[in-house]
Amino acid sequence: MTQDPTLSMPDSLSVRSYLTDALRLDLIGPRPQDAELQNERLPQAPSRWYLTGFLVPTNAPDEQRAQDNEEEFDEAVEPFHGSDDSTTPDRGSGKQNFLPSSMGLSIIVDDETTRLDVEVSWGDYAPESNEKGKTAANGGTESADDNGESSQRRFLPWVRHPHTGLVSINLSDVKTDRPAKFAVPDSNGLEIICLVRPTRIKRFDTILNARAVSVFIVNRRTPEERNDLQDTAFAFQVEMSVESDQPLVPRPDPHGFESEDWDERLADLHYHDVVEYAVGHNISTRAEIVDSECRRVHTEWMPQTSVDRVEPSPIANVEFGMEALGSLDSATTARQMLHPLVTQYRDWIDNQSTEMQALSGPRREVAEELVKRASQAADRIQAGVALLADPDVLEAFRIANRAMASSARRRRAQEEGEDPKNVDPPVWRPFQLAYILMNLRGIAEPAHIEREIVDLLFFPTGGGKTEAYLGLAAFTLVLRR
Repeated sequence: MTQDPTLSMPDSLSVRSYLTDALRLDLIGPRPQDAELQNERLPQAPSRWYLTGFLVPTNAPDEQRAQDNEEEFDEAVEPFHGSDDSTTPDRGSGKQNFLPSSMGLSIIVDDETTRLDVEVSWGDYAPESNEKGKTAANGGTESADDNGESSQRRFLPWVRHPHTGLVSINLSDVKTDRPAKFAVPDSNGLEIICLVRPTRIKRFDTILNARAVSVFIVNRRTPEERNDLQDTAFAFQVEMSVESDQPLVPRPDPHGFESEDWDERLADLHYHDVVEYAVGHNISTRAEIVDSECRRVHTEWMPQTSVDRVEPSPIANVEFGMEALGSLDSATTARQMLHPLVTQYRDWIDNQSTEMQALSGPRREVAEELVKRASQAADRIQAGVALLADPDVLEAFRIANRAMASSARRRRAQEEGEDPKNVDPPVWRPFQLAYILMNLRGIAEPAHIEREIVDLLFFPTGGGKTEAYLGLAAFTLVLRR
């Protein structure tokens, strides 16, 4: 059987997108863009089919508002003695969880903003109608036969009915600190509540007067008296978007800027250009940014974000090939192949020193400390290259590289289904080789002060941390023998 050459394997992005969509459909249900599922049919009540994403009426009785805890046991569970794990399962938490009746978001607008357009989408579910049917005790519908007998029961599904509603809010009509209420059209009791409060946004040394606006959607429907039909009053897959006629005011996080904690100050410097446009209540949010402006924000029951891939800048005249480093003929050759890594790293540090001149205050202090630490790392890498002049160190370095190259070839061959001799020669990533070189002196000289330093690689998953650790471990094992 041959594979159609026109069919290509899906890339990681499409696979990841498929998995997140499948998870969302499983936990929450269809969104407006899921056209083929807008009128889906479920074999049981949707509150038992979906885990989250729905709102219950505000005045529903506790037995309808309480979330089922399927981990609770109705009766004692005897341990199963046929396995190693023969302990009785722990009971779930005795605390009862209640389903939400509202969700919303808060944004910040300036004084020129006059209108907000709130768009709401949701799904209502009801048992499928049947002229002969009558409501069953479990929330489905029970169909009787032609003789009116119900000895043979057939439960009818719950059918979804999609809805959308638009509410325009004139902010001049909303009094400060007085919630304004707006009925969602054709929703049978869904309500938008808007609250406006004056606020001041601190941007370091600048104070901006603005308004904090909170927009909620609340389920004010009349609860169904029968618990088996309670879902007919619930609102499922509730989503809300808020669009402003003016750009929203970005809200930076000053917490790290004013903190004494080093990690928080470091994060503040790294993410100083990251701002927040909305805060969710009982839910997360997502902002639409167009041309560096945000005018529209959305609620998100299942938030997600993209993490940028870390790729090194081009580094010239440095040998990263494991096999080439495993066949170094002398310390002079090693220096020629590796020392450019030090010089180019120092050039990068100098460039960072120039850029930090634009910073001031606490961020300038953090940047100066980072440049200092980077310079120390450059010194340690240079010392590691110089240490290869020791014959034992050089030999251990060569053997470690050959061992890692052999392992990498076998792993890559297994992944690609190729012979190890036919795969591309394995190479170190720049940070891996730099990490190994900067730790050579602490490993080779037990009395050196760097022996007291513990270097932790902080890198995204799949970036090669383990391989760097193994490379240094291989060097250590060979050197000790």
